[in-house]
Amino acid sequence: MIEANQLGKRYGALEALADVSFTIGQGEVVGLLGPNGAGKTTLIRILTGFFEPSSGSVTIDGIDVESDPLAAQAIIGYLPESTPLYPEMLVQEFLAMTADLRGVERSARRSLISEAVWATGLEDKLTRPIAELSKGFRQRVGIAQAILHKPKLLILDEPTSGLDPTQVDQVRDLIARLSQSTTVLFSTHILTEVEQVCDRAIILLNGRVRADARLDALQKTPKVLVGVATDTAANPSEVSARLGALDLCTNVRPLQHTDEQYRFEVDGAMGAALAREVFRLARDQRWELTELQPRVRDLETVFRELVATHDPKEAVA
Repeated sequence: MIEANQLGKRYGALEALADVSFTIGQGEVVGLLGPNGAGKTTLIRILTGFFEPSSGSVTIDGIDVESDPLAAQAIIGYLPESTPLYPEMLVQEFLAMTADLRGVERSARRSLISEAVWATGLEDKLTRPIAELSKGFRQRVGIAQAILHKPKLLILDEPTSGLDPTQVDQVRDLIARLSQSTTVLFSTHILTEVEQVCDRAIILLNGRVRADARLDALQKTPKVLVGVATDTAANPSEVSARLGALDLCTNVRPLQHTDEQYRFEVDGAMGAALAREVFRLARDQRWELTELQPRVRDLETVFRELVATHDPKEAVA
């Protein structure tokens, strides 16, 4: 559905995006994750044809966005970060105007608007001026206008920004329902939103893709905390050396030792059965293990690790 190839965007000396490449298949629900200023909105505006890239290319369902933006936009539903609504209009008037701008045939207009209204829970708000709606319902109106033409791709930029917790939950539930019938890409800097709604995350830092994987792959545990009783091992250097010699081990970091135990954090290949290997080593060496536990990694842990290991020389100017 989306194929981005080495996208870059410059504003004079400022490089907002650099060498961004990824693909999103039909039916995927993908979170575009990154802190404020990471380049998420710039990337979305390029994907939707509102910005031209300084370099690279992007296609939507095989359509080159730069050479034929109108054709690409016809199959995209887009909710910008600042929802473009007309507060003086009634909800039904605004949706009818949107259908007209979208070129929806009159014969299908009533049914498509009804479906969008039902999907977003706006049945009781149709005759209300948009100005009188809460921010959560205004956000629903924005999503309704994005989906009423049944787009193949739905792109939402910070859809829960500024909402209270109840409204956030309502919008998340709505995205989850919409994802059953269309490809969804939405940007956020809130990690829990991606965990609750998405199967996959693309993480941007300083305008570059730092991770692109399914959440279950990102969150697999490649680390094990190991404790060895001091009276069963010669010294911590020997323990560290033997742990480091394991086939599945990529790194060993000593932690704070005590009189009773030597402690280490052992890294391994992603998804490796590292704890079993450590246990076998301890059994063979006759070490008494005081601790052997996988390190739990959620998306926040992954994100912090990426930030911590990000090379500042790669930072966008």
